[in-house]
This record gives sequence, C-alpha cells and structure tokens, in this order.
Amino acid sequence: MGEAHLPIALGKVLEMQTTPRPLTSRSRAASPRLAESVSPPSPLSTYQTPVNPAPPPTNSDWVSTGHLPTQSVVQQLVDGAHQRFAGVGEGEVADYIPALAAANPDHFGICIAASDGQLFAAGQAEQPFSIQSISKPFLFALICQAIGEDAAKEKLGVNSTGLPFNSVLAVERSGEGLSNPMVNAGAIAATSLAPGDSAEAKWAFIEAGFSRFAGRQLEIDSTVYASERATNQSNVGIANLLSAQERLWFDPEISTDLYTRQCSLSITTRDLALMAATLGNGGRQPVSGDQVVDPVICQHVLAVMVTAGLYETSGDWLYDTGLPGKSGVSGGMITVIPGKGGLATYSPPLDDAGNSVRGQLTAQFLSERLGLNLFASRPAT
Repeated sequence: MGEAHLPIALGKVLEMQTTPRPLTSRSRAASPRLAESVSPPSPLSTYQTPVNPAPPPTNSDWVSTGHLPTQSVVQQLVDGAHQRFAGVGEGEVADYIPALAAANPDHFGICIAASDGQLFAAGQAEQPFSIQSISKPFLFALICQAIGEDAAKEKLGVNSTGLPFNSVLAVERSGEGLSNPMVNAGAIAATSLAPGDSAEAKWAFIEAGFSRFAGRQLEIDSTVYASERATNQSNVGIANLLSAQERLWFDPEISTDLYTRQCSLSITTRDLALMAATLGNGGRQPVSGDQVVDPVICQHVLAVMVTAGLYETSGDWLYDTGLPGKSGVSGGMITVIPGKGGLATYSPPLDDAGNSVRGQLTAQFLSERLGLNLFASRPAT
C-alpha cells in the first residue's frame, strides 16, 4: 500500500506531513507556588519533614496542547484514507447479534471532529448504526462525574484484563470482581452505579448524558435492542456473578437491560467523532459548547481507553497509533486526539478480536500522516 495509490496532490500533502508536528504547551496562569519551590536539592540525610507541610499538589496549569494541520490538509488526508482502504476485503461482519449480521460490509465512513467544531468527513459518515461497546468510555465518564473518579476506580477497577470483552474468567480470577469499564463486566457494574432508584431514572441519566456528548437527542434502535435482549444470556450471567461478589449496585437483570439499551443507541460516524472530540476537549462538546464532564474526568477515561479500549489487542493498537481508542462490534471505532479532537470510523467487517479492520487501518494512517501519536518526538536542536 504505497503512496502510488494516492492522487498526486495528496501525495504532495503526505510528503509534507510525514514528520509529525511537535506539540506545544501553554499556561493559563503562572503558578507562584511552583516558582517558589525551585531550589537546589538537599541531601537526603539532612531532609526533615516541615512542621507545616505544603498542601498536596493540585492539577497543573500546564497542559499538552496543539492543533490539527490546515483544513485542506486534513480533508485531503481523510479523503485519501477512504480511497486507500475502501477496497480492503478482510474481516467478517458480527453475527452473534442477529440484527448486526444484516449490516452492509461495504459501508465505510470516516469523520474527524476538531476541538473547534470543524468536521472533515468521507464516505458513509451519516449512516446510522448502533453504538455497542463504544458506549463504555462515555458511560464511565458520566459515572466518574456522578460519584467521583476515585470512587469509580475503587468500585470498578481500571487494570486491563488482557482477555476478550465478554470474558467471565476476568471477573473470577480477580478475586474481588474488579475488571475495568471497557469490558462487559466493568460496564455492567458501571451501569448499576448510574444515579436513580429505578430503571427509568437510571436510563434517563444515561440517555441524557450520551445525548449531551453527541450534541443531539439520541434514540434506541429498537430492532437492535430486541435482538440483543434475546441473546444477552452471557451478560446476565456476568451480572449475577458480579452481584454474588458484591460488585453490582442494582438488580442484575435490570442493570444488564440498561447496559443493553445503551449499546443499542443509534449513532453516526459524525456523532461519534464529536463524542470523541468532547473527551479530547476537556469534556466540552465542540459544537454545543456544553461542559459535559470535568477535564480531570477525561484524562482518567482516556487512560483506561489506552490500556483496555481494544481489549486483548490494546497493546498492538497503542503501538500502531499512540492514541486512546475504543471499538464496537457493529463496526464503529473512535480515536481520541487529546487537545485536538476526535476521529471516528464505521466499517462492519471485524478482525478476530472484534475490532473494525478498516477502522484500525484508517486510525494508524491518519495518526502517522497528521502527526497525532502522543509518543512521537523530535530530537532537540
């Protein structure tokens, strides 16, 4: 898949964009306490704890930031990615949920949403499909905002299981019923923590939160919901196991049903790009301006996405893209670009781990060409 497959104009763009742009830093306000603390280090043998120790450090005023290249460059690269990977024939459409088996394997949409609300799309970016497991980071963000990120970490766990998304073994072997919010067990447990003392109240919280991320009212795909309800016995079993280990905070069957509902929400690639961009924009929706969650919540959610967003292949994903990501069995995929925006793709054919084949190729391509990899650097001059 060399550059010869791309238009001449795009080839020139790629040549210019081969080397990622370095990130810059900015400060909203200088920190007097930081400036005052700079002094020569003292030998450990002479160090003494002060009588009135300083308060614990707060979040720094300095953040990693940056911007995407020019609009024309981004759009050309999005178009080029679609042209390059539209013909890829690998992967199989998920069929364990009957409603998903009807998806058109040729559908392929790409959308980048910048932090300032600009959109760059190609292909079937407005094609509706169910959100499935891409719901998990957004649910986790809402729960962290509702009960506090420390409480959410304690109740749900954040460590990668290294196992498939629907693994029961991950729950059993932890000893405490902990997993992480990116796998089914952790997501069902997170759902049970949604505020409200009834199924209706909890669903109202979840639906409203997801709609705020998308910037529009989202609705359930009733066909997908009915299909999932008829085939979610495994998730009911996981919920009962969590309840037995005292790691579920609401009725197991109701919690599973609420989780199934959120996975059945109908979205588009454009919606997902804006939702991902919200996580990459300190919790502020780029178009509506709505502060959905606090910035500190986003950084914790992205950390878990990095380690577990693509389940047992999360290491391969991070190695290839250097970015937080999340996949869903309907063929959707998001990539969060902290400080810059979000990338979303839709392509139903999946690999053996349940991740979109074209989605992964697109994310790797655009990460390289747009200079998005968080671990990339240049030698100082």
